Amino acid sequence: MRAGLLYAMEKEAAPYLRRHQVQKCARAAGMAFYELSEKQIVCVGGVGKVNAAMAAQLLIDRFQIDLLINAGCAGALTQLPAGTLVLGTDCVQHDVDTTLAGDPPGFVSTVERVCFPCAGQKEAQGFFARQEYPAAAGVIATGDWFGRDYERARAVRDRYGALVCEMEACAAAQVCLRNEIPFQAFKVVTDHLFAENQNEEYRQNFEGALERLSAALYDYLKWMEE
Repeated sequence: MRAGLLYAMEKEAAPYLRRHQVQKCARAAGMAFYELSEKQIVCVGGVGKVNAAMAAQLLIDRFQIDLLINAGCAGALTQLPAGTLVLGTDCVQHDVDTTLAGDPPGFVSTVERVCFPCAGQKEAQGFFARQEYPAAAGVIATGDWFGRDYERARAVRDRYGALVCEMEACAAAQVCLRNEIPFQAFKVVTDHLFAENQNEEYRQNFEGALERLSAALYDYLKWMEE
């Protein structure tokens, strides 16, 4: 199995890359691809849904991955403590709205669905529980929006039952669905969308939270390869 890890930002990927010796680095469409071994490649694709979709397709087409994992930071829509790992059970695109055409909120045409399920969630939940990593499992809401609108954040939480909000996961999940490639999403809470000091919270928690996510992913992928 060849796994592709997709991050949005270099600073998200850096803690994981430091745990490995990069064997090869390539660039395509302005994105960096770091080959760690025959079984792992890391891509830093850029922030947002279009970048995530492009990176996912490149990982599938050029690097022949068998599994795509989207990893990175997320803002909590609930009271999950900073540093909590969130294992995606499903992903949704909260900024897709064709309700005037009679569709439900978040409905993605062509694939004709709202929810994009994540693969291997039960196995991942079991692994993290055994390793005593603080983790929660639930819906990840994706949209090209950095959440500062409290009313909108509440609507996303209540409509989809989402635990966290971020900007890449469901776009990559949609690409994987159409290519019949298993998809997983592992996020870590850095801030809370209803906190008045959200930006400060993000800055204070980012480094420690991403180190925790890196350690968890390192152990998880090592376990999967054994």
